[in-house]
Amino acid sequence: MADSKSGFFPPQGSFAEKFVRSGGHGGQNVNKVATAVQLRFFPSLSGLPYDAQERLKRLAGARLTAEGDILIIACEYRTQEQNRRAARERLRELIVRALRPPRRRRPTKPSYGSKLRRIESKKRRSEIKQTRRGMDF
Repeated sequence: MADSKSGFFPPQGSFAEKFVRSGGHGGQNVNKVATAVQLRFFPSLSGLPYDAQERLKRLAGARLTAEGDILIIACEYRTQEQNRRAARERLRELIVRALRPPRRRRPTKPSYGSKLRRIESKKRRSEIKQTRRGMDF
């Protein structure tokens, strides 16, 4: 299921769109036309692999609802269609990022020189603290 641009777009039953009135500037148009889009995505119905669903939920952040759905609100344009495209594009970008598995960390060890520098700085710090001490009588 590809969107107009390359990448994955979820199947039809895994999301729902709702049009609501947009806030902000716009005069009379804002008060009578529902142009803002609330796109609700249901990861469990999407057919995505489990690990990708978990990454998607982590990437969603504040857009994740208590029920585990992802809510994307688009209201930056004046028409429903433009806002719908914007919301779907944001969802598609999130899904594409979630489908990309994270890079594996390759553990490294500190170099010999970095160990020496660390020990030397600890010695210097120790000397500074020792000079602060008063004489014990």
